[in-house]
Amino acid sequence: MTEVLFYHLTESTLEDALPGLLERSLKRGWRVAVQCGSTERRDALDAHLWTFRDDSFLAHGTDRDPHPDRQPIILSTEPVNPNGAQVRFLVDNAEPSGLEAYERAVFLFDGHDQQQLEGARRHWKVMKDAGHDVTYWQQTADRRWERKA
Repeated sequence: MTEVLFYHLTESTLEDALPGLLERSLKRGWRVAVQCGSTERRDALDAHLWTFRDDSFLAHGTDRDPHPDRQPIILSTEPVNPNGAQVRFLVDNAEPSGLEAYERAVFLFDGHDQQQLEGARRHWKVMKDAGHDVTYWQQTADRRWERKA
């Protein structure tokens, strides 16, 4: 079964939190797929990952690029895995499907957005009922992750 993690953003934005999580995934030797809920979010993250820090960037591509299979990180609006990713991040109310193909799936959701909270609760129940190993993590005041369930 796929390990499924729910990351509840309370102290930072998706743009602040996602790059660090992607870096940790790459350090583990994983390829990554990030499924976005909209093309606008995909395109904003595409631009952000090149400039999120003055001294670094995250090499990546999008599902509209000619060779997504060559990318360590792929951004998409669809539940696809063109780069053979082991971990899939779902952001901005992206709808999951086909998670069985991944070692890990990570739902990142904004705790200040009621629609995202409701979606995370719905996905939690579906993932638990499907028998996945599900954990819930919430940000602390210092922006670290604390396991709550």
